[in-house]
Amino acid sequence: MARLIIISNRLPFSVDREGDQVTIRQSSGGLVSAIKSYFESDTAQNSHITEKLWMGVADFSKEDFEQEVVPKLDKYDFTAVPLFTDKTVYKDYYNGFSNSTLWPLFHYFPSLVEYQSDYFDAYTKVNAMFAETLLPMLKPDDIIWIHDYQLMLLPGMIRAQQPKATIGFFLHIPFPSYEIFRMMPTDWKMNILRGVLGADLVGFHTYDYVEHFVQSVRMVVGADSNFRSIQYQNRLVKADLFPIGIDYKKFQHAAKDPEVQQLRDEVQQNFAGKKIIFSVDRLDYTKGLMDRLNGFEYFLTEHPEWQDRVVFVLNVVPSRDDIQAYTRRKRTIEEKISGINGKFSSISWQPVIYRYMHLPFNELSALYQTADVALITPLRDGMNLVAKEYIASTVSQKGVLILSELAGAASELSEALLVNPTDVKDVSNAIVRALNMPVPEQKQRMALMQKRLSDYDVINWVNDFLDQLNNVKTEQAKQQTKLMDDKIVEQMHQAYQKAKKRCLLLDYDGTLVPFARLPQEAMPGKDLLGLLKKMAADKKNNVVIISGREGDTLENWLGKVPLTLVAEHGASFKMKEGDWQFAAPVSDTWKEEIRPVMQTFVTRCVGSFVEEKTNTIAWHYRNTHPDLGFVRSRELINNLNQLLQNTLLQVIDGNKVVEVRMSGFDKGVMARKLVQELDPDFVLCIGDDTTDEDMFKALGDKAYTIKVSHGPTAAQFTVLSQQNVLPLLEELSQPLTKKQYAGS
Repeated sequence: MARLIIISNRLPFSVDREGDQVTIRQSSGGLVSAIKSYFESDTAQNSHITEKLWMGVADFSKEDFEQEVVPKLDKYDFTAVPLFTDKTVYKDYYNGFSNSTLWPLFHYFPSLVEYQSDYFDAYTKVNAMFAETLLPMLKPDDIIWIHDYQLMLLPGMIRAQQPKATIGFFLHIPFPSYEIFRMMPTDWKMNILRGVLGADLVGFHTYDYVEHFVQSVRMVVGADSNFRSIQYQNRLVKADLFPIGIDYKKFQHAAKDPEVQQLRDEVQQNFAGKKIIFSVDRLDYTKGLMDRLNGFEYFLTEHPEWQDRVVFVLNVVPSRDDIQAYTRRKRTIEEKISGINGKFSSISWQPVIYRYMHLPFNELSALYQTADVALITPLRDGMNLVAKEYIASTVSQKGVLILSELAGAASELSEALLVNPTDVKDVSNAIVRALNMPVPEQKQRMALMQKRLSDYDVINWVNDFLDQLNNVKTEQAKQQTKLMDDKIVEQMHQAYQKAKKRCLLLDYDGTLVPFARLPQEAMPGKDLLGLLKKMAADKKNNVVIISGREGDTLENWLGKVPLTLVAEHGASFKMKEGDWQFAAPVSDTWKEEIRPVMQTFVTRCVGSFVEEKTNTIAWHYRNTHPDLGFVRSRELINNLNQLLQNTLLQVIDGNKVVEVRMSGFDKGVMARKLVQELDPDFVLCIGDDTTDEDMFKALGDKAYTIKVSHGPTAAQFTVLSQQNVLPLLEELSQPLTKKQYAGS
């Protein structure tokens, strides 16, 4: 059983005063509607969640909260946790950094971004206030779900004090491409990404936003990722897409409401004989209202046959009235509307019906149902729930959605008429097509979109996110059970010292030495050579260097130390008192087919290079741009797999390297062979690469297997860095103290 704590910038309701009358009004916005619908659902009532809390800044006084709000909270399905902030600090946090820096930058309006350090200081301070309020009230099983761009530092602040907390974060606006995100000052972007990575699960609306975030994390923070799983500060963090849904049934059922039906009939009577185009949006430059009006004006100009036959009902919802730029934008929009009406209207007809107000749900529902066309064309939008609400409300399935291809919802609503919102001709053509679309086509398109939205409504959205959050915590727990701790090291130390015959199977690159820019730069240092000589001098030890390196290199670097050397993943080997032997054919004529393919990818990926060994040929991309290198590696693997079908060659997807070698030998085969021949009573196997997984699987529980990695592995244990390997080997070689020996 657990508590669910929702944290957003503001509480989901406001206090309105008119004289002595005090009313509580639900805040507008998709998040409030979504979470409230979930709280009221049977799913939430029957879940394992015992209590629901909602934390946010209160836009009313403490006195109002205690005297007016608390007595009226019984009707809500959650406990409100208000945050009271200094007005000046809040203004710099909200109007400043949140909406004058993050909002324009994340919506691809870099020219509007304000870079003021005071704004970021206030942003940090308010995020810290949220953390300070939350931390004392946290319980071990609490599920914390933080929402949106105003609180991107908060997950990291909570994690710093509560390392085991369950934290989800959801961004409801776009996450921009790295080329846009990198425009932010270095400290700011670093702190923001570190803050978000304090969460266990980071949610976005679309695939593109996820990819942009993961790329920025790689480029700015330097954290490795694999299929949306990010390893950061010894933790697994997952980023994924969860396109927010709506309360589908609520909008469907509204069509049967008598009040909605009456309002719908009145609208139809008022505009009898005319087609209705409807838009509702907040007052914001990202919504493209001026571009939308320009497109409608172009439509009326180019298609005069529709004059007096169509009306555009435009409702603008007040937003950020205290920001001067928004006031100026409102004035500009109203001047444009006046210009269109002055140019085209007649005594009996006005082309644009404009209102600037919050729409009650019943009236909004009635307008959705009467609209022949919904014109939703933001310049950028994280999702845009208006488009989904229109689809859900159109119970007759007669209606057409014109949607901006730059809205997040476009990836789900592909049956809509998708347009470039800045292209007036494109918008005009879409309006003509929508007005002339046959009813059967309207119904077919609408039915497909309705099915999609009903299958993934707001309840499914919440459940999906919370289920995935639980899965991430389970994966983290599995990782922690494999992570080597002092107890495991002590147990291994005792087993090592008491063994009479030992076999140590050690990978080279990424295990004994860190990766180098070029392969030849990874020569062993004095510390490593000294440790290997020391361990090899112990008569109980058989130290095996089992590497992807070719034999000549291993011989030059390590040949003077009495070691067993295994080259090219087992293609050749040399016992510590023997000569080199080959486990694979020496002929390399097959390389003539592979070399040109790999060279092509060298030219297509700056920084990559080809390395030829006796029995393998490899394409390295460690020095390339991370994203380009990874993409090119996938292309190369695909090409090679097609080329090598029905041959004795195999493709190996290694750590920033793609190799081709003869089939029939690998590190696993060689490790098993050596262990069988040596018959030791202690086996230690350490590696970092996918090729080392063959050893881990082959040895199973017959050895202590250790992966130098964060990700999934067949090894029994993991260490987090190559820097941990030599100290571990050094500790094993130290004699047991009397206390350690007695306790074993």
